[in-house]
Amino acid sequence: MTKRPDRRTDHKEDVQVKERVKRPRRHKVLLHNDDFTPMEFVVDVLETLFRKSKAEATRIMLRVHCDGTGIAGVYNHEIAEAKAQRTIQLAREAGFPLMASTEPDSGGSEDPA
Repeated sequence: MTKRPDRRTDHKEDVQVKERVKRPRRHKVLLHNDDFTPMEFVVDVLETLFRKSKAEATRIMLRVHCDGTGIAGVYNHEIAEAKAQRTIQLAREAGFPLMASTEPDSGGSEDPA
């Protein structure tokens, strides 16, 4: 009985291995409703910090008001954390209890930034 050549090793130099690098997981910045932060302040934060138009900022603010939370934007992890912290800092400086948090994005979110 003759031994058959192993095809997996005979053509090693012909095979190119491509490494696939996963994209970093994106994170949502969530704003949380409270009974004290004025709607105008939330709209202003969304316009200045998250670069939303007046109409988009108003829509997000209303979602926060009605649903309890709203997505301010979706970013890489470091940027999302920084924006959430800056939102809280601006709110505290203005004397408001507005809260922001981040969570991993499951995909299909609205902000490509």
